[in-house]
Amino acid sequence: MRNVPVIDYAEAEKIIHLIVENAARMQKSVVVAVADPHGELIAFARMDGAPISSIRIAENKAWTAARERKATKEIGEKVRDPEKGHDIAYYGDPRFVGWGGGIPIWKDGAVAGAVAVSGLSSREDIELATLALELIGAQKIP
Repeated sequence: MRNVPVIDYAEAEKIIHLIVENAARMQKSVVVAVADPHGELIAFARMDGAPISSIRIAENKAWTAARERKATKEIGEKVRDPEKGHDIAYYGDPRFVGWGGGIPIWKDGAVAGAVAVSGLSSREDIELATLALELIGAQKIP
């Protein structure tokens, strides 16, 4: 039997709180999603004033990062590459996204879940999502 590390609700709640707190300090509103290794939601928050469209985008970023074990920005860069790229439909599910802000959470060499932020620029979404890795002592990549 193989034990796979997972993000539990207590960790997910801490992640949500940290990201919301930092976004509020920036005087900005975001949507945050924390998912398990299969991409299914553990915790979710939408700050007042965050774009409605960011609800589904954050969920899909977390789902994509967990399922593909890659940052969504990396997937987006790959599909946009003029020589090596391919249509995002290649992944076979409309939930796959390539906007930055979804990051897999690695623990002990396995994906324990994913965190995603949506509502700001790709760079800001990534910066906020990355705070989660530091909070729970996760690795950025395996």
